[in-house]
Amino acid sequence: MTGNEEATTRAVAQGTFDLLHPGHVHYLREAATFADELHVIVARRANVTHKEPPILPDHQRREVVGAIDTVDEAHLGHESDIFVPIERIEPQVIVLGYDQHHEEESVAAALEERGIDCRVERAGPRETEGEGELLSTGDIIQRVLEQRG
Repeated sequence: MTGNEEATTRAVAQGTFDLLHPGHVHYLREAATFADELHVIVARRANVTHKEPPILPDHQRREVVGAIDTVDEAHLGHESDIFVPIERIEPQVIVLGYDQHHEEESVAAALEERGIDCRVERAGPRETEGEGELLSTGDIIQRVLEQRG
């Protein structure tokens, strides 16, 4: 690198991203503001244990997330170690979603334990913009079942 070049900063966002909705888009757009590049790690179905497993296959969720304009690269999560892609991407910041179950302090401690120099931020909420708007995959599924089930 010459003296006139600046290093590219990378942010990582992560999630299940099943049935993509405006809340996801808000999260990814906000995460992109933290760095020059946004890398997104899409959780593998087998690793989703804190809620119902995703409806869509892993590769399809990664493909849809990768099509969002603010996402520079979408990755599938590692089969057994969630920190492997983070070690490979080497981000300067991890941006957690507004309502993700992870606690910033726990993630920061795990990063430090592994020697990963990266700060942890939390995205803000997306305000609803109209009556009936849904910002949760679970709520979308429930509405489909109510109206079409």
